Amino acid sequence: MIAGKTVVLGVTGGIAAYKAADLVSRLKKMDLKVFVVMTQSATEFITPLTLETLSGNRVVVDTFDRSFPWEVEHIALAKRADGFAIAPATANVLGKMAHGIADDMLTTTVMATKAPLVLAPAMNTGMYENPVVQENIRLLRGRGAQIVEPAVGLLACGDTGKGKMADPAEIAEAIERALTPQDLAGKRVLVTAGPTREAMDPVRFLSNHSTGKMGYALARQAWLRGAQTTLVSGPTALTPPQGVELVPVTSALDMRQAVLDRLDTTDWFIKAAAVGDYRPAHQADQKLKKQDGDLQVQLTRNPDILAELGGKKRPGQLLCGFSMETQDLLDNSRKKLQSKHCDLMVANNLKTAGAGFAHDTNVATLLYPDGRTEPLSLMEKRALADCVLDRLLDLSRG
Repeated sequence: MIAGKTVVLGVTGGIAAYKAADLVSRLKKMDLKVFVVMTQSATEFITPLTLETLSGNRVVVDTFDRSFPWEVEHIALAKRADGFAIAPATANVLGKMAHGIADDMLTTTVMATKAPLVLAPAMNTGMYENPVVQENIRLLRGRGAQIVEPAVGLLACGDTGKGKMADPAEIAEAIERALTPQDLAGKRVLVTAGPTREAMDPVRFLSNHSTGKMGYALARQAWLRGAQTTLVSGPTALTPPQGVELVPVTSALDMRQAVLDRLDTTDWFIKAAAVGDYRPAHQADQKLKKQDGDLQVQLTRNPDILAELGGKKRPGQLLCGFSMETQDLLDNSRKKLQSKHCDLMVANNLKTAGAGFAHDTNVATLLYPDGRTEPLSLMEKRALADCVLDRLLDLSRG
């Protein structure tokens, strides 16, 4: 969605300016055009040459520099920008922007742009907590700026507290969201992801090979496209997407309760989790000791969360299920679609190369209640997530 778009990155005079090199590199890897504007103070921390080399474009510092073909530079950059970011954003530049002061190349350029704005504050904890700075941030946020909150950590001054610039990966993701069409704004989307763990005793559990990658991709793409997103996740090793409400759960019963608690506040349910069908009928209080002979564990059926949602969803709510089969994929998935009253079923075969657990790609077939079948080719899970969201958006429009 964002390949080829233009980002103007402002870099101001804080020690975190050196991280701008990492940020520019990340933006270029996202196939974005990057133009950098630096304050004079920022050049004391990192050279323009470094950012020129990484961005592939001349870095602008001096408003009155005439060593290049003539144009009204700050207006040209302001018009060119699809997105505008400042990282780090010092207390000084935040104050100028909040009160309409434009006295250097960066502040005049940002004053002239109509592009969405992403700000990553970075400063000493005392400065960040100063009521004046907080009021300036509040004003800028109220005018539509997206604020990437600073982290808590050891600062260059030796203090420990909030004020450390957010990780460049987090800032890059915020910029990606600013560049992404917000076609899901106003939608409340709940995604389930990962495996469940069904305890046998305090040490052992029954589970499956799900890594949660598909569900996390769905939650991330929904957030990028403007949805208010909740991620109900079983245990995974993945980092939750920023901006997404994470609800960690362990068992199928935990996941069922978390989903039903949000039944009345959700527009779309996307059930990508690999929920355990069975759990031990009895959970031992102490570790089961190894003995001579075999161990028999009695299993009892877990609730079918997807079917329960299908029976309780109200008009206007959409339900998307995921089906993973090793045989008779389409027949079995179509039966699930119908019996569980889903609006969309995503079927993928565990035996298909590039599909299933742990992969970054997937091969899926979309099934609809009217009998339509839409086979999809091998694609990254992020691309499949967007495809699923597109189809749900189409269904919501009738």
